[in-house]
Amino acid sequence: MLKVVNAELDSIREAGTWKHERVITSPQSNLVNVTGRKEKILNFCANNYLGLSSHPEVIAAGRKALDTHGAGLSSVRFICGTQDIHKELEKKLAKFHGREDAILYASCFDANTGFFEILLNNEDAVISDELNHASIIDGIRLCKAERRRYKNMDLADLEKQLQETQSRRMRLIVTDGVFSMDGNISPLDKIADLAEKYNALLFIDECHATGFLGATGRGTEEYYKIQGKVDILNSTLGKALGGASGGYTTGPKEVIDLLRNRSRPYLFSNTLPPPVVACASKVLDILMESSDLPHKVQENTKRFRSKMVDAGFNVGGSPDHPICPIMLGDAKLAALFAEDMLDQGIYVVGFSFPVVPKGKARIRVQISASHTTEDIDRTVDAFIKVGRKTKVIQ
Repeated sequence: MLKVVNAELDSIREAGTWKHERVITSPQSNLVNVTGRKEKILNFCANNYLGLSSHPEVIAAGRKALDTHGAGLSSVRFICGTQDIHKELEKKLAKFHGREDAILYASCFDANTGFFEILLNNEDAVISDELNHASIIDGIRLCKAERRRYKNMDLADLEKQLQETQSRRMRLIVTDGVFSMDGNISPLDKIADLAEKYNALLFIDECHATGFLGATGRGTEEYYKIQGKVDILNSTLGKALGGASGGYTTGPKEVIDLLRNRSRPYLFSNTLPPPVVACASKVLDILMESSDLPHKVQENTKRFRSKMVDAGFNVGGSPDHPICPIMLGDAKLAALFAEDMLDQGIYVVGFSFPVVPKGKARIRVQISASHTTEDIDRTVDAFIKVGRKTKVIQ
């Protein structure tokens, strides 16, 4: 076994795609302490879009829940693992998204793997974007429906798939609201039109949209002003909504009831720890009181993107999204570029195969509401310095 494994590990190293895990010794924030570095490092690679992972009110809510509700339930939900705060958070999530009900999972990976086999059988068809998240791919593999893929954000190909599956009992279109490696916002408004035209259901994964995309952070639906057009919405608590862990499905009450009774990750995994639930609940309170943080994300995103484009970098993704891939192409270049950026006091990560396709290596920069104008400008200056050194820009 070890001979086989070591050969595979050697091939990863030779390809320059080895994934190094840096160790931080501080809370998640715009500034972090990294092992081996004396000074704090500017963090531009976390999913902490609202900057609330270590917000004092969020931490206080978690501490209070630890005192009042304990460290964990030592049980699954339907036995003795449901507390009042779990039900309250589900109600808040449903209200936030304008849905009837919601169900919590240990992660959105669990929410995605626990959904499709429950709703769909061999009479149905599921039509999925080819670049959907790995958890969606794994979830679809578990169901018995006819499985089809359409080219990334290709509406003509999607329509073709819909036309060819009209004899099926149900057709479910599945797409990420935002594709996390590219920062591309799905053309959800047009997809919703096709779903209505062909009487199909629409499912979206909103992990990289919930809390910060759209005028009040309601995500891709709000961004396109098509609230209510999506049938099922899955998302996470582990990014903008507190940054700890947890995921959820929200939609019609009947669908949520079915998941409570049949969804395997829900039925056979421990419930979320009370402090995690309380932290996410406090983030939702902050979001529903003010839209200042989503607006700050959008302002920071525009500043960073415009300055990087002006400097000559190839910045991928949708112009309104805080995932900003700096396209480099070569895997080894991306890894070396990230190392040089760390030497400049900026924490970013090089992404390469198999996380992204071969030949499309990049530095994925993620903007947060916690970043200051000075943080943005300092990071752009560092990119320019390293970019000139590596001859990525002139």
